[in-house]
Amino acid sequence: MRRVPEEQVRNRMRAENPWWDGVGIRGDYARMKRRAYFERFERLVAQTDVRRAVVLMGPRRVGKTVLLHHLIQHLLDGGRCDPRDIGYVSLDQPLYTRLSIEEVAEELREASRGTHLPRMLFIDEIQYLADWERHLKVFVDTHPDVRCVASGSAAAALRLKSAESGAGRFTDFLLPPLTFYEYLDLQDESELVEYGTGGSVEIDHENMTELNAHFIDYINFSGYPEAALSRTVRADIDR
Repeated sequence: MRRVPEEQVRNRMRAENPWWDGVGIRGDYARMKRRAYFERFERLVAQTDVRRAVVLMGPRRVGKTVLLHHLIQHLLDGGRCDPRDIGYVSLDQPLYTRLSIEEVAEELREASRGTHLPRMLFIDEIQYLADWERHLKVFVDTHPDVRCVASGSAAAALRLKSAESGAGRFTDFLLPPLTFYEYLDLQDESELVEYGTGGSVEIDHENMTELNAHFIDYINFSGYPEAALSRTVRADIDR
């Protein structure tokens, strides 16, 4: 197979990392609300006292890529991290097919014109890399100054490999489909439910009909953000 020219790879990386040029994350990601799991995920990634990669798992279309970009924006906000210290790639991009994690990190350094490897390395769709767990384990061991965050869609297989090969080197984080609470929040309808002391749920009787209608929609569209929130998708149930 013909190797892709390095400059073509780096140009693609520059397109995926617009913050290197002083721009934030893509507008469509920036406009989306954060999942309720964001704070828990951010706290896990921020723990640097243990040398481990964080592996974000979950079914397709639950918002893993969006969650990664929201975390990147969080790091950019308030100068928490230098933009050129953040590197992101999605391995479902065919240009990266023959690259190892080590080569990805080096190409990101070259693409950003940095003097060192990214301090924060985000690898999306890591399941596209054969033997990803061995690559990631070796990279974590070799580069203790790089914080690695990976995501993958084949949750069951990823978790098995993570447990077998990444013992002591990976921390798994499972992102499920939307909860009903999140669905209401993303629809700006969270006021339909109030939470009392001790976690009790309080529902105004006048809101019951509207709440039931939202619950039916939530069940019909399976808690996947795009299907639940896109009017275009919801207008065509077969789609």
